[in-house]
Amino acid sequence: MKHILFISLFCFFLTSVFGKEINLENRKMPKHPRLILLKGEEKKLKKQIQKDSLWSSINEKMIKRADNLLEKPLSQRKLTGRRLLSVSRDNLAKIFCLSYAYRMTNDKKYALSAEKEMVNMAEFSDWNPSHFLDVAEMCMAISIGYDWLYDVISDDTKNIVKEAIRTKALEPSFNKKYNWFVTAENNWNQVCHSGVSFGALAVWEENPQYSASIVERAIENMAIPMKLYAPAGAYPEGCSYWEYGTSFNVLFLSAIDKIFKSDFGLSSIPGFLKTGEYATQMITPSLNTFCYSDNGGRAIFSPTIFWFYNKTKDTSLLFMPKKILEKSRNDSYVNDRIAPAMIIWGAAAGFSSPKYPKNTFWIADGENPVCIIRENFNDEKAAYVGVKAGSPFVNHGHMDVGSFIFESDGVRWALDMGAENYTNLEAAKVDLWNRSQNSGRWDVYRYNNFAHNTLTINGKYQKVKGNAKFNAFDRSEKSPFVYMDLSDIYSEDAKMVTRKVGLIDNRVLVVSDTVVIKNENNDNSVAWSLITEGNPTIDENNVVWLEKNGKKVKLYNNMIGKGSWSIEDAKPSTTYESKNNGVKIVRFTYNDKKFLNPFILETKIERIAN
Repeated sequence: MKHILFISLFCFFLTSVFGKEINLENRKMPKHPRLILLKGEEKKLKKQIQKDSLWSSINEKMIKRADNLLEKPLSQRKLTGRRLLSVSRDNLAKIFCLSYAYRMTNDKKYALSAEKEMVNMAEFSDWNPSHFLDVAEMCMAISIGYDWLYDVISDDTKNIVKEAIRTKALEPSFNKKYNWFVTAENNWNQVCHSGVSFGALAVWEENPQYSASIVERAIENMAIPMKLYAPAGAYPEGCSYWEYGTSFNVLFLSAIDKIFKSDFGLSSIPGFLKTGEYATQMITPSLNTFCYSDNGGRAIFSPTIFWFYNKTKDTSLLFMPKKILEKSRNDSYVNDRIAPAMIIWGAAAGFSSPKYPKNTFWIADGENPVCIIRENFNDEKAAYVGVKAGSPFVNHGHMDVGSFIFESDGVRWALDMGAENYTNLEAAKVDLWNRSQNSGRWDVYRYNNFAHNTLTINGKYQKVKGNAKFNAFDRSEKSPFVYMDLSDIYSEDAKMVTRKVGLIDNRVLVVSDTVVIKNENNDNSVAWSLITEGNPTIDENNVVWLEKNGKKVKLYNNMIGKGSWSIEDAKPSTTYESKNNGVKIVRFTYNDKKFLNPFILETKIERIAN
């Protein structure tokens, strides 16, 4: 009865992102399988794969991975900290791969292995709804298995799975204790709506009205985080969370577009179809990422990018995936839990000659603006500068406003240490998800401005709810730059703070800061920081030299004699945080009882010919 009441109230006010009422209940539903790859479409997919040697190789590796999964033991409901997420993800990878192998080979051994795991998952006491991402990924896994293997699994299994989807995913998604994700502005919205919608689409026949309400809810509310891609596609939470949130977002769009022949205007939300370029720009010449905020790691071979290629037909989106694949020393990309979707979306895309990306200067405003300046796309030793503005208050944000990274000659001279281990922090009782100004979150070493390539004024943290925008830039080939106003970030102590970052002749990175202190007669200080894995030394002229892998750069500024350089290990004081081995902080500090107002600091990092 409570479901009927909810559905009635929900349908009363439900409208699409463009104001038109959505009514899916009476839509014709295709037969199983229907999720992403409709019944019979595997025949066309096989033909596409056979036309391209690269996709044929990827498909073979996917089937080989499925063979290796046949002997994998059944999963156990074992939490890591407060999460079941690793188990959910393993199951999604396993069932998606095995189901794909069955559809491509018609060999029942893959279906039987997946069926055993599905029954095992269904028998878990629950899918950990207190951390609903776990439910979403588990639901997507079992729903794909149910749908893709519908014609081969037993009726008993179908009944067990349907009951599990209903009681362990769909019903908890309406429980106010767990479903804060419904209107969230972050990846939880995208992942959770997508996961439970796969469940609703898979078991649609059991209760079309109920399933329709779940998918309609997703269409209505996934528009919320999708609007944050505007205007140019930058994802507020950074590149790793781009891969997470966006991949589930496009899985949902792919599923409803196949079934209903429409994504109800979602893909046309401003900025969303531009986000493929964001993913391209976040990859550096060394095939690392601009890992600001809670992000990090090597660039990955992204299944998601192929969906954007299919929608835009922009072959430049395939440029970076090709480079990553060429440099890959193993076949780990087929382990991605949504790797089969990569083949479904990408098999029609040839890799032989992707278009060269054109924007060596790229800027994107939005909730967490970023700017990229690069020498070129083709040389792994090219210069690359990534700059960010924004706010620490964004989801997964750090106090990294004004920060930058810098690569040249295959070395990352200025780095961002990226994410810290959530489980370790939570086990240590860190108030990790509290983003208030006085939260213990900001005492985490990697999270505050002391350990980022930005400014610290009077030894204080950046203002959490402060915000910085790019307000000027120059795309000139010889000396491109971006200019940002950081005043709101440091408003407690400064009247004005600006930063200009530019690259001169692809050789000299220039960071120019201007600070106007509020109380210039007080004892004030400004510290400029560089986080580096280069080996730093300070010479007799107060010039810092960084060396790594036989390469060298020179670090200097216009304030010699008016401040001091220091070098320290990037070591946290706690035992539960990362040790950051090999990372140094080079810091320039100016302080005076009568502050030099305005304080103008121009710092340069200069490539040295070897």
